[in-house]
Amino acid sequence: MTVTDLFRLDGRVAVVTGASSGLGVEFAKALAEAGADVVLGARRAERLADTAQLVEAAGRRAVSVATDVADPRSCQALVDAAVAEFGKVDILVNNAGVGSAVPATRETPEQFRQVIDVNLNGCYWMAQACGRVMQPGSSIVNISSVLGLTTAGLPQAAYASSKAGLIGMTRDLAQQWTGRKGIRVNAIAPGFFVSEMTEAYPPGYIEEQQKRIPAGRKGDPRELAATVVFLASDAAGYITGQTLPVDGGMTIT
Repeated sequence: MTVTDLFRLDGRVAVVTGASSGLGVEFAKALAEAGADVVLGARRAERLADTAQLVEAAGRRAVSVATDVADPRSCQALVDAAVAEFGKVDILVNNAGVGSAVPATRETPEQFRQVIDVNLNGCYWMAQACGRVMQPGSSIVNISSVLGLTTAGLPQAAYASSKAGLIGMTRDLAQQWTGRKGIRVNAIAPGFFVSEMTEAYPPGYIEEQQKRIPAGRKGDPRELAATVVFLASDAAGYITGQTLPVDGGMTIT
């Protein structure tokens, strides 16, 4: 086996949530290019067909399931569908998420809870369902954010709380499962990447924030997808419980 072979995912089955748009599409496509069959989950099930076509164009199989990660039963149904179709789950990419930018004195309990319910609780329900069936050598990659580590000028208490909580959850699940179950659990903290969420930012916001980024630019979604493939693969076999910022250096400034 060569070093490059360690990055291959041939014969593995990956579950990707939030796979109907944005970064979730890039993750599914990259995992398929690395050799994995992919099970796609999202609330907007009608948009999963396009992602499935990208997976199949890479020569892999795809299954699409309407999924609301805020509902534990829906998470279990997604994992059940993966096992029914492929017999196993080797990789989970916890990508489903929602954003918010509401001043703290005006944010309603419902608005705050909605963000936590999807971004944090939803990742836990997905990890829990996958953890019940995953075998040694499996990998969970949680998509957190640099906003779980720093601030970026918008009122995002709910979003930042959810992403910081996900980092803590990553550490704890790694502690529980890596030694006992052989399941590695890591997180990625993306900086600024063009996605459906960034389209809602105020005009000029990203350009202003780029002044904080030593790399001097936004990230390419394929760079983030490559990091997901790395953490999912045997190339990262000795990495667990970690949060990897992929942010052009934003968190060091």
